[in-house]
Amino acid sequence: MKVVIVGGGSSGWMAASMLSRLMGQQLDITLVESDDIGTVGVGEATIPPIAHFNRVLGLNEHEFMRATGGTYKLGIEFDGWYNSCESYMHAFGRIGKDMGLAGFHHTWLRAHANGEGGSYWDYSLNYQVAKANKYQPLPKIPNTQMQGLVHAYHFDAGLYAKYLRMLSEQCGVNRREGKIEQVLLSPQSGEITGVQLSSGQVISGDFFIDCSGFKSLLLGETLKTGYQDWRHLLPCDRAIAVPSQATSPILPYTKSIAHSAGWQWRIPLQHRTGNGLVYCSDYYTEQQAQDLLLASIDSQPLAEPKVLKFVTGRREKQWYKNCVALGLSSGFLEPLESTSLHLVQSGIVRLVKLFPRHSIKQTDVDEFNRQSKIEFERIRDFIILHYVLNNREEAFWQRCREMSIPDSLSQKINLFKQSGLVFREQDELFTEIAWYQVMIGQGIIPTDYHPLADALPQASQKELLDNLKVIMQGTARQLSDHQGYLQQFCAMTKVS
Repeated sequence: MKVVIVGGGSSGWMAASMLSRLMGQQLDITLVESDDIGTVGVGEATIPPIAHFNRVLGLNEHEFMRATGGTYKLGIEFDGWYNSCESYMHAFGRIGKDMGLAGFHHTWLRAHANGEGGSYWDYSLNYQVAKANKYQPLPKIPNTQMQGLVHAYHFDAGLYAKYLRMLSEQCGVNRREGKIEQVLLSPQSGEITGVQLSSGQVISGDFFIDCSGFKSLLLGETLKTGYQDWRHLLPCDRAIAVPSQATSPILPYTKSIAHSAGWQWRIPLQHRTGNGLVYCSDYYTEQQAQDLLLASIDSQPLAEPKVLKFVTGRREKQWYKNCVALGLSSGFLEPLESTSLHLVQSGIVRLVKLFPRHSIKQTDVDEFNRQSKIEFERIRDFIILHYVLNNREEAFWQRCREMSIPDSLSQKINLFKQSGLVFREQDELFTEIAWYQVMIGQGIIPTDYHPLADALPQASQKELLDNLKVIMQGTARQLSDHQGYLQQFCAMTKVS
């Protein structure tokens, strides 16, 4: 089968590298991209599943970090999201120690009800290590059976694409340079048969992967698949991005800083800092947004600000006929929880699992679209959660607080408010612990906790919590400095 990937960037080369790694003996893969067409290139923060993706590709972690200017990421700090004075972190990994079937947060809630227990994040190793600017590999906390650090990465998305291109071409992927002038369709089936370049060359194929970005050249413009607009749920519709000089120390976490009508990202790389402002154009002009961002970055800008316009939502069908869309071609969710590259990754894995052998079966197409729909909607709900649970005074935030939200999210919020419970549905990306952190960080303290949390006498519970604090803080103190670890093992050899 001849597979044609339209568009490079992170999504195109992620697809090429994984398909060639897993199915290179069965597939003839061609990737078409034009050096004249830029990529969005701001997806620099990731979540832990990316480490598994890289392992499947056979990447050496330190080599990958050196090639992409990578740094380690232990969580995302949300500054000013509940109100302008408070911050919290969505830290990766476990928090505390579960007591039977009741999550640790129930033990913490019992202590909190008695005026004890301190901060929920006192019991997060990832949080303690992140705020101490530390990092080193730690699968288990020493002398315990408790989970150690869980990490993701910050990296230069352009350099990641370049690195994956090298690996893909080594595995036999053919790259064709050129701008597509026309998409060719079969008059009988309506399927795509090829793409014609401005040079006149036609690249034919059996199966096409649309990685053409917001343009969605194949699935959107050519095959006319519809688009669900979610701006009534997530009203931000613009972003401005600008890189700036690297700062020291290099923080091992992403920062998300709330402003009066949007939020700012700060992503630390070895060779620069990624900065951007996601905002709603109903409240800021483009000039106001640019001025706000430039006044808020903490180092010298390295380029002119880049403006991105987007419509939050998803394609009605992300697989239609003989075309699958990945990345921005398939839909867009603002990068608040660093899910952009994850959606590319999960789309590729889903495609591999359902890849046709002789012919495309509608049942496989329907299953791909069903799973994609659920995944997008659940991530959407998690992002809405940050907006709807706020106590800020500005008009934008009042609008977010008062908007109607999906029933699926209302049910989750109400269950947690009343009982401190969250249930993760099968294959849902974000864990219960992720939901706990955001809801507690955004001001919800449940009115009740699970009765299993009463099993320990109060004195024993206090001793447990005190010991856990000591373990987390003591472990954090013993680890290497994050920047020092990077310099020793992952130092970038060349800045591109």
